[in-house]
Amino acid sequence: MNILAIESSCDETAASVIRREGDAFSVLSSIVASQIETHRLYGGVVPEIASRAHVEAVSAVTYEAMEKASLSLSDMDLVAVTAQPGLIGALLVGVNFAKSLAAANHIPLVAVDHIKGHIAAAYLGEKPLPEPPFLAMALSGGHTAFYLVESYTDFSVVGTTRDDAIGESFDKIGRLIGIPYPAGAGFDRLAAEGFLSATGKENAPLSLYKKSAAYKDKTMHLPSPALADGSLDFSFSGLKTAAINLLHRFEQSGEDFDRALFAARYTYEAVEAVAKKTEEALARHRVKHLVMAGGVAANSHLRKRIAEVAKKAGIALHIPSLSLCGDNAAMIGAQGYYEYLAGHTADSSLNASAADSIV
Repeated sequence: MNILAIESSCDETAASVIRREGDAFSVLSSIVASQIETHRLYGGVVPEIASRAHVEAVSAVTYEAMEKASLSLSDMDLVAVTAQPGLIGALLVGVNFAKSLAAANHIPLVAVDHIKGHIAAAYLGEKPLPEPPFLAMALSGGHTAFYLVESYTDFSVVGTTRDDAIGESFDKIGRLIGIPYPAGAGFDRLAAEGFLSATGKENAPLSLYKKSAAYKDKTMHLPSPALADGSLDFSFSGLKTAAINLLHRFEQSGEDFDRALFAARYTYEAVEAVAKKTEEALARHRVKHLVMAGGVAANSHLRKRIAEVAKKAGIALHIPSLSLCGDNAAMIGAQGYYEYLAGHTADSSLNASAADSIV
């Protein structure tokens, strides 16, 4: 089955052609038109600008994806499109383009939830695939949540953030210490410098950092975003606010401030909170597979720490390749395949929604 997929939920216009053959997926093309340079001028995504950029790019990106795959519309067996959640104006561009394309060429259409798509990114290139039921977590600029995946289309939330998402917190704090939007990659590199400075060793485990003088420095204290109420929930707002107050104190007092050590401490608290809740989630839900996906799943410190958690629990860990952690259309195509098998086809009445479909 050849699947043409379109993604436009935020600030990337993406199209991909993937193929399902036997029990595996192959990515024939994956094209992403990024708007990062435009939105960097404003320190974050401007919805109206994003929507207009999608209108300008969606057709060219889609046909480039088919050209790179050496296929045409007549070769497509399915069109999959992100319908929710996301910026409503941005979503509407992709949804209406996909509806028109599918209808005009008599190709079945399926709507895909963006978060399910992120998790499905872990299926691309994987063999064998994670087998339901499994536990999944989506970590991005807009989401920080655990999901119990009963089937490839049946998801339920078992833990989430009650305010800011982990990626959002990295972006906001990164901006305050001079890391350009989006701050994820820059924060990762700066934290690595801090961990090296604190431990004297490259790629040192976080357990070694915790024993360091830098961690024990009370002037750098930050709270854990892992809520201590017996739930699997987070609150990154408290961590973010404490970090802002700490930065203000350094600024107002004129104290020396080491950006790398600060980034390391912030990263440590964020990563350890996710690790702690992952351990608790795996203890409650007896599964054999764990999926970690979303833009923040590209964080090198998080990938290493969750690998430790999975190994200790004796379960298989599935993380998308770095190129598939961010928004892309290949992941939408992978989830679209399962939506189609489940009979979840759409017609011209399909509309976009900014709200999550998973509860």
